[in-house]
Amino acid sequence: MTCEELLKALNDYVDGAQLTEICEEFSQHLAGCDPCQVVVDNIRQTISLYRAGQPYAMPKSFEERLQQSLKQRWEEKHGVSGSSTTHG
Repeated sequence: MTCEELLKALNDYVDGAQLTEICEEFSQHLAGCDPCQVVVDNIRQTISLYRAGQPYAMPKSFEERLQQSLKQRWEEKHGVSGSSTTHG
């Protein structure tokens, strides 16, 4: 299995899907490929942190600034006139 093939199968592997023949090849590849081990470990840690996390409400002032910033960037990227979307 090449690194490219490993990356294609990575989502299923990290999610714990049972991929009998691919898992064997995957494990063999990981045993000898440090860069791929780092990628898999980082993805597993990210998923674990995400699953363990609890959502919390953003402070209202931060939420307003974020929305304004996103709106401004959208308008800049898509050429939308600020005058038609600005509330007075």
